[in-house]
Amino acid sequence: MIGLDTNIVVRYLAQDDKGQSAAATRLLERELTAEAPGFVSLVALAETVWVMTSLYGADRTAVARAVEGLLSAAQLRLQDAEAVWLALQDYRNSTADFSDALIATLARSAGCERTLTFDRAAARHPGFALLK
Repeated sequence: MIGLDTNIVVRYLAQDDKGQSAAATRLLERELTAEAPGFVSLVALAETVWVMTSLYGADRTAVARAVEGLLSAAQLRLQDAEAVWLALQDYRNSTADFSDALIATLARSAGCERTLTFDRAAARHPGFALLK
């Protein structure tokens, strides 16, 4: 297994740089396998979603589709995939951004009753509470 940095995943999803996108596609579609997969950490996943929404204007549907595609790819292993699936479900069923859904999911799985935040938008999510 080899780790994949955010820029590899982004180049594959965005197909925005001829050389790097071709190399990322070759890696993900021909070189990585179920037996020798690529590893995507939670940090790389959160950064990927941030880049796709902030720099490429991806909407919620596109983000959900991309995350589900990464989770479903036989040649990839996502860190704490079960939590990512739960966060994806939460993201689809709420107004939370993906990172907040993932933070809330990870906190719940660690036994936290809630996650405190100063972010008013995040505080609307049932897993968060506003710190006053």
